[in-house]
Amino acid sequence: MPPSTQDASAGVLPLEGVGAALDPRATPEEAEHDLGATKRPRVDFPKPAPLDRHGPARVVAMCNQKGGVGKTTSTINLGAALADYGRRVLLVDFDPQGALSVGLGLNPHDFELSIYNVLMDSSLKAGDIVQKTPIDGMDLLPANIDLSAAEIQLVTEVGREQALGRILQPMVPHYDVILIDCQPSLGLLTVNALTASDGVIVPLECEYFALRGVALLQETIEKVRDRLNPRLEIEGLLATMYDSRTVHGREVLTRLIEAFDNRVFHTVVGRTVRFPETTVAGLPITTFAPSSPGAKAYRQLAREVLARWK
Repeated sequence: MPPSTQDASAGVLPLEGVGAALDPRATPEEAEHDLGATKRPRVDFPKPAPLDRHGPARVVAMCNQKGGVGKTTSTINLGAALADYGRRVLLVDFDPQGALSVGLGLNPHDFELSIYNVLMDSSLKAGDIVQKTPIDGMDLLPANIDLSAAEIQLVTEVGREQALGRILQPMVPHYDVILIDCQPSLGLLTVNALTASDGVIVPLECEYFALRGVALLQETIEKVRDRLNPRLEIEGLLATMYDSRTVHGREVLTRLIEAFDNRVFHTVVGRTVRFPETTVAGLPITTFAPSSPGAKAYRQLAREVLARWK
């Protein structure tokens, strides 16, 4: 659990002492150059030190009820970047569309067993369905369309909101990070993911309609925290699909900072054709195009996430 110095109002750890702030002696031109896309002083997040042991994992839900905001892309690439920094990572596909599995080069229709079977059959364990991914140190719990039935079948179960948490608990000692790719809704599956998690990362497209849904998501997170999972925190909001060339993109990012301040990650993921190409290749962008801006952004995000947890 995070230390008691956590900023309760922001829901994330403060960043004092991490990286470098603006030099007060800098000229206006130098100061402008040192501002990142969020118009805050750039922060130099250090490369994380290697671990001498693994576990227990921090469980994080990648959540936004709006579709097409980069949840799956961010889950894959943040996971791969964390694995590149020596962390053992488990990705959990908790979307019946199985996009996370597809993005890692797997065909959901080929799975004999998926996370749905583990949810519904107590004789199965999560370890029985773990799939290796192309990235060393990163594993996957796959999903397919069968998972859509779980939302209906779990309704009559005792402790229905804790179903995912129960099957993930035995995996926690074996990994450093568990990332859950949630479906684009605020239904029972998403509530299960939030109940099982220590924190939430909210990928948010730099577009006006994406901003409107954040209040509803916050309300859901607060209800889960109050009623089911008091340890749940908002890790941060991640601006995705950002295009600095458009006035609209810049205005949305500015409003996001004004509304949420330190809860917005310094890392901003820009829009690029590389991401659709990586989906076709079934590889993270950190492997497919390691020198691309997208790969650099997710490596920076991994450093920023680890710095906040520290």
